[in-house]
Amino acid sequence: MIMGETPRQRRPRADGQRSRQALMAAARQAFVTGETDIRMDEIAARAGVGVGTLYRHFADRSALIEAVYADERDQLLSAADTLRAAHPPLEALRAWMRLFVGYAATKQAMTPVFNTLSGGSSALYARTGGPIVETMEKLAAACVAQGDLRDDVDPMDMLRAVYGVCTIAGDRPEQAVQFIDIILSGARPDATKPKLS
Repeated sequence: MIMGETPRQRRPRADGQRSRQALMAAARQAFVTGETDIRMDEIAARAGVGVGTLYRHFADRSALIEAVYADERDQLLSAADTLRAAHPPLEALRAWMRLFVGYAATKQAMTPVFNTLSGGSSALYARTGGPIVETMEKLAAACVAQGDLRDDVDPMDMLRAVYGVCTIAGDRPEQAVQFIDIILSGARPDATKPKLS
């Protein structure tokens, strides 16, 4: 605590953070369940705060949508650091790819909402996707260095394969999780590479 600062002076920051998290949770729940056109005042009501509080945190609907997406992405990114510290490289990659399935399912459910943004979902992903690519590349590079993956496998091909399976699986992401081991098995150094004619 800063000298001269009382608990009462610090409370608004904590309250503000709780309000922000409640607003994002209410918005996320609405967006993933298909409430694309939910009004801002309804989100505020579900979060248990006033509309003025909502607009203090988010200038407009687009800012709220982007904040919800950024929060999902940031959780995925921070999980990579935790997994790298706690597990061998291949296990960290496998666990992170499973988390990616959940992230992809949420992202797909929110695509109609993202499409209401200026430039649509493609513009949002183009602006924010770089850190996910970098994280996948780092996780895969650690596996290659450990001898767990071949060095001729493009990490992005693996991620695209998982995302493609997520797209096909739709609202059943558990099906996509099953394919992670298949993808990783095919990228192992001892995997037989297919002969292409």
